[in-house]
Amino acid sequence: MAYTDILYDVTDAVAAVTLNRPDRLNAWTATMEDEVRDAMAQAAGDDGVRVIILTGAGRGFCAGADMDLLNTIQGGGARRGPPGAFDATARPDYQMQYGYFPALPKPVIAAVNGPAAGLGMIMALYCDLRFAADNAMFTTAFSRRGLIAEHGVSWLLPRLVGPSRAIDLMFSARKVGAAEAERIGLVDRVLPAADLLAETRAYAAELATMVSPRSLKVMKRQLWDAQFQTLAEATAVGNREMMDSFRSADFREGVAHFMEKRPPRFTGT
Repeated sequence: MAYTDILYDVTDAVAAVTLNRPDRLNAWTATMEDEVRDAMAQAAGDDGVRVIILTGAGRGFCAGADMDLLNTIQGGGARRGPPGAFDATARPDYQMQYGYFPALPKPVIAAVNGPAAGLGMIMALYCDLRFAADNAMFTTAFSRRGLIAEHGVSWLLPRLVGPSRAIDLMFSARKVGAAEAERIGLVDRVLPAADLLAETRAYAAELATMVSPRSLKVMKRQLWDAQFQTLAEATAVGNREMMDSFRSADFREGVAHFMEKRPPRFTGT
């Protein structure tokens, strides 16, 4: 697929998916939706990619749905139905229109470089980690557009910030700066705007070179699935996965590089 609304590149085992409508603060379009989905599938299937970064071009991450799209819906235009399952083998929870990031077998890190509003904020929440520029801003936006908690945000947001804070952010749709976002657990790190992408890439590169990709794949699935499991179920899965890990090439390499005091050469098997 030739991309028009995003950029895609792979450097040192890190894929960067960049929303690329900077003149519109990377407002979300149907084309962007298709292209992000395609790029994520490309990164997931590329053995040369171990970590994915999602970010925005220019001074914004994503201002939410493009107003032209909202006007079309308001005027009675057809709203696109959800696409087919991103991964038909994944649990149904990860087969929704925007909720497929948990089905990706690799970590996805949001580098939030500016405003993340509405659907743009939701896309950041579906990432596994969120690093934000110190001038980033977040808003759910929905209540101020006469809309509701779309695309699973009513499930995601309370798990990150707690129920009452989620209620505040959803009801008021107020703007939350980077410092508050970090304090309440909405983002994991706040970095100087000028350093955001470099620091995010450095973290991603450490995962790509120093950590077993097999471990990352299994742990990501465990952590997302655990939210639907009892403690006993999560423990049973962990015990089974640990036995499988003992038989893996990455476990043998993990022990060998530690004993030999050298950088690891993980293969993901």
